[in-house]
Amino acid sequence: MRVWQGIFCGVLLVPLTLWSALPAQAVSVSGRASTVMEWYDTAREDTAVPVYQYLQLSLRDLGGEGYNFRGYGRIADDLNSEADIDSRLYFAYLEKKDLFDGLDFRLGRQFISTTAGASLMDGLALDYRLSDTYAVKLFGGGDVSYYEGYNVKDVLTGIELTAHYRDSIDLGLSYLQKWEGGLIAQELAGFDANIDIRGKLWLYNELQWDILSERLSYANLGGKYRFDAPFTLRLEYLYSLPVFSSTSIYSVFAVEEYEEVLAEATWHIRRGLQAYARYVRELYDEFSDADVFEIGLEKLRTGKFSGYVSGICRIDDDGQDLKGFKVRGAYRLTEWLEAGLGANIDVLEREIDFFETDGSSDETTSQRYWADVTWHINKKTNLQAKFERIESDLWDYYNRGIVRFNIQF
Repeated sequence: MRVWQGIFCGVLLVPLTLWSALPAQAVSVSGRASTVMEWYDTAREDTAVPVYQYLQLSLRDLGGEGYNFRGYGRIADDLNSEADIDSRLYFAYLEKKDLFDGLDFRLGRQFISTTAGASLMDGLALDYRLSDTYAVKLFGGGDVSYYEGYNVKDVLTGIELTAHYRDSIDLGLSYLQKWEGGLIAQELAGFDANIDIRGKLWLYNELQWDILSERLSYANLGGKYRFDAPFTLRLEYLYSLPVFSSTSIYSVFAVEEYEEVLAEATWHIRRGLQAYARYVRELYDEFSDADVFEIGLEKLRTGKFSGYVSGICRIDDDGQDLKGFKVRGAYRLTEWLEAGLGANIDVLEREIDFFETDGSSDETTSQRYWADVTWHINKKTNLQAKFERIESDLWDYYNRGIVRFNIQF
């Protein structure tokens, strides 16, 4: 942990040192600091008390030349030494728009996201606008893996080509390659398209091809239609097949594909209020398919009240049929105080920690009750608290509390 704390503090001290050496009027500083304390019961019925200090920092116009720095990370520890809590550096990079005509660059730890794949990278990304229609992005650097540590031979490279036509068609073609320990681990290609037809019909797709395995690994195809009346209709198909590193033992085992078909209708009753009906067909290889129906009403915040309520019916022949509901309400008691209550009853929810590969971090819950309160001390400072009671497959039930103090600057 001390190593991560040193890296985190060192990276953030670099721009702060540069800032102190520059004229005060040349730099714009903004960000957010969050101090978080959490408590919950572990599987051994011990109480963990993790404490986190988050810092998001943005420095604009370093040296007055349009160079910007952005960083975000956390220092963490468990006061009771019961849970393995990691400090993390999410991103820390220097960027410059129009370094040359049409060329932008970003150097440092950054999140790379393309249809071919996504990863956290320590490296360089270059964006070049070939014209008003076409652009190309090149990136390369070290592939960061929190759960395995950093290895100089873990390399990530890729390219993305994009095209934008007539303010209504966006196309993208991407390629990504990952190396682990000097060996090629993943090689992926992606294609995406977004088409807006007269502001009424929106068609979209994302396709990913696993080059090493020579098979389709991901597909998301859909469309959304906006009627003249306050109705929208959305249809979507999802296909997913896990892609393991070629250096992993799991790459030699057969994997199951997952498919999903979704249909959703939304009725915009008035500003901030909408009703919806959703149907999902879950398609499995080894188990019977499941049907999930949901009907709900959602109130967006336009005044003092916001919330939602929905009923859910899940029909699963190989599993458990569930008929449950989700409800949440939040009310602005005063200008500075807001409180909320919520519950998910007989609703399956899957929560995954994407920075961990331990199986215990994949938790499916069926019951969740919570209460939360937010005190806006002023326009840039607030204090939040939340208490939850959760029932899951991993534990019979457990309680969890969290307090967060946020400061914007």
